[in-house]
Amino acid sequence: MKFYVAACAVMLAASSLAQTSEVEITAEPSHHIVLKNDFVRVFHVEIPPHAATLLHRHRHDYFIVALADSEVNSEIVGKPAHTGSMKTGQTAFAEGGFAHVVRNLADTPFPNIDVEVLHPKTSYQWDQERGVNVLEGGTQEILFVKDGVRASETDLQPHAMIPKHKHLVPHLVIAVSDIDLESAVDGRPVKHIRLKAGEVAWVQAGLTHTVMNAGHQNARYVALEFPPNK
Repeated sequence: MKFYVAACAVMLAASSLAQTSEVEITAEPSHHIVLKNDFVRVFHVEIPPHAATLLHRHRHDYFIVALADSEVNSEIVGKPAHTGSMKTGQTAFAEGGFAHVVRNLADTPFPNIDVEVLHPKTSYQWDQERGVNVLEGGTQEILFVKDGVRASETDLQPHAMIPKHKHLVPHLVIAVSDIDLESAVDGRPVKHIRLKAGEVAWVQAGLTHTVMNAGHQNARYVALEFPPNK
């Protein structure tokens, strides 16, 4: 009997969803575009407790970075609803080409960052696609590669430093915590990169620098590295 009731509820929800008009992601009120260039469109998303988005379409593959612990229900047209959870800072990837409603099942808001990949390069080869670099006072972990984009997570204790390195490709920085980083380039004044949790910054290719956490708390951020468009 319980199975029958649950099945009926799923069918009723699917039927209701199928009759709902969908909107483009740019017209969905919970999604706010914060950056756009030749590589990406970046959206800051926040779904209030026990609220739901409008039915909206994802036309591009995208990365999602959770900014808080969450439990959500994803209802895709023509498919069974899927319930899942994410932890703060967790990064995931989804292939586009679908429309869905996302329901926040938690008692707290669900903020996250969605990063659309405008030009996937599945044939691009990285020298390393997984691994952990242990620093003095921190870690850099390469999480995975999707669409030619390499995702990594950095966690730096106060005053910890990333040794001199060169960025051969452009990348997007997504602050999971508030961060205050000192970027030092030979012969130039030290530059501060200050971001609040959920803010993003685009870094062009060719930069050679050291990075130090100048803040009083751990600096945690996700980086997405993009192959050149040429």
